[in-house]
Amino acid sequence: MEDFTNFTDADFRRTMLSALRLLGVVTVVAVPLVWWKMGWASAALLVVGAVISGSGLWEWLRLMTAVMERMDAGGVARPMGMVLVGFFLRLALAVVLLYVSLKLLDGSVYALAGGLALGVFSLTIEGLRLMKAWTV
Repeated sequence: MEDFTNFTDADFRRTMLSALRLLGVVTVVAVPLVWWKMGWASAALLVVGAVISGSGLWEWLRLMTAVMERMDAGGVARPMGMVLVGFFLRLALAVVLLYVSLKLLDGSVYALAGGLALGVFSLTIEGLRLMKAWTV
């Protein structure tokens, strides 16, 4: 991949999957450290945040794939109803999961926020990798 003009749907998919993989690796490394330093409840909140963040990245991948398929199909496109229903159901489930985890787990809210931020961190790292690949 030489530059942004050659960025394909497959490159987008590969980037998002790499971000999800990085999110998983960072979570696996961070959970024992948070457990050791802040306790099991904070580690559980970190996992909850990472799961919500990862599911958001996954839904973004599904949504953008459906949009790109519609754009590539021209006049004949598949309905996006199920993708949108899944997107909003995941959003509602994330809100419920946040509420329940904060209500039941007496851990650090910072651990939860850290887990939620892991998706942004992963996407930032993948974006920097793309920028490096385009400029080298």
